[in-house]
Amino acid sequence: MSAIPVRRARIGANDTRLQAQMRRFTAVSGMTLLAVAVVSIFLMPLVFMIATSFKDRSQLTAPGAPLYPAAPETFEWQGAEYPVYDVPGPDGVVRAWALVEPHREDSIFIDPADPEAGPITWEGRWRTLQQHWGFALNVENFTNAWETIDFPRLFVNTFAIAGLSTVAAVASAICVAYGFSRFRFPGRNGLFIVMLATIILPFQVTLIPTYAVFLAFGWVGTWWPLIIPHAFSNAYNVFLLRQYFLTIPRELDEAAMIDGAGPFRILRSVIVPQAIPAIVAVTLFHFFWAWNEYFLPLVYLQSEPDLQPLSVGLARFNALYSQEPTLIQAAAIMAMALPVVVFFLAQRAFMRGVVFGGVEK
Repeated sequence: MSAIPVRRARIGANDTRLQAQMRRFTAVSGMTLLAVAVVSIFLMPLVFMIATSFKDRSQLTAPGAPLYPAAPETFEWQGAEYPVYDVPGPDGVVRAWALVEPHREDSIFIDPADPEAGPITWEGRWRTLQQHWGFALNVENFTNAWETIDFPRLFVNTFAIAGLSTVAAVASAICVAYGFSRFRFPGRNGLFIVMLATIILPFQVTLIPTYAVFLAFGWVGTWWPLIIPHAFSNAYNVFLLRQYFLTIPRELDEAAMIDGAGPFRILRSVIVPQAIPAIVAVTLFHFFWAWNEYFLPLVYLQSEPDLQPLSVGLARFNALYSQEPTLIQAAAIMAMALPVVVFFLAQRAFMRGVVFGGVEK
């Protein structure tokens, strides 16, 4: 008789465990579905851009055209090309047949899957039928955009501007962040606050005075206004690097000093190797910003089309070919290809640099 309560207790424990597993499964499934929905909504514009870049221009205005890249199918029969339509049969099954002889009330079709069966008479008005579309990638959009917009020159200009400004910005930010994080001098905190205060200063406020200075230097119409200012560091970059440098133990600096290392040797041999993730993150942040920068290149390079970067070249291309959305989307895909590749190649170091507290020392 004592075995019955024990069995009931086991059954109750199993039911409780099963309910807990069901609740856990429901929670995980709900979070997964929510994440998939959010990611799908986020990626929808990118998917639309990619699909549009491979479409033919006629597909955008054709009634009944699919959302994916496609082209109206045709079938060659007896030396002639005939359009293919979706034709409903007597059994209710829709078949893809080629229209050979269109008539008002009945038409003659050929089955592309079995042309040996001969002509097929279909009762109905052929104008009510939907054209049959087949999957087709129109890669000519990319070649036409590449040749029209002169992508090689724009790529070289953009890479040169972004690369040089990134080198200047990262090098200066490392030096300034090193000074704020390792040296004690009068007014250090006040200067750091003043530097951070420049973040809230809109660039429109300094645009006209800066333009006047660069005009006096004779730099308007050159790359110098887009590169030289970044050699004086940036508050965002300095702040991120300083916060990371503060997590590096000072015992490493002291050990290097005992070995006779000076400040610059400590920076080069101790600080920089330990801060590679943060430096990579700052480098990518600035590189992507410089790659996508539009307003300043437009202001300083308006009169020099041969020196303009991709952002300005794409804007000019969009204005000239506003009626060609397929070419515009193809050009946008090619412009974003290099930053996406660079991000994926440096993704691990980038994420380590963003999550400062997750790096063990």
